[in-house]
Amino acid sequence: MILIKGVPFKKIQGITLFPFIIVRPKKPNKILLNHERIHIRQQLELLVVPFYIWYLAEWLYHYLRCGHRWKAYRQISFEREAYDNEENFDYLKNRKFWNFLNYKLTE
Repeated sequence: MILIKGVPFKKIQGITLFPFIIVRPKKPNKILLNHERIHIRQQLELLVVPFYIWYLAEWLYHYLRCGHRWKAYRQISFEREAYDNEENFDYLKNRKFWNFLNYKLTE
């Protein structure tokens, strides 16, 4: 993991583009970093490129259903897993392989 500061988009506090975690705050908090580390694990499990294809496909599916970018983003299984577990700092120690599948597409 390589930490870089300087996310260009106002609403985004951090983004993970394997192997980089890019953050907005000069001193990112532990929760943000844990959230992004969960994405690193997800990307590794899917061998990086398929992660991005799956991520975009899910976002598009949700966007077409609800018509709202932010709501579509929050429904992506990868994001749901990361948000649900970002405050659990032991999560990655105990996380099961491909656990994002437990956060299936929702209605």
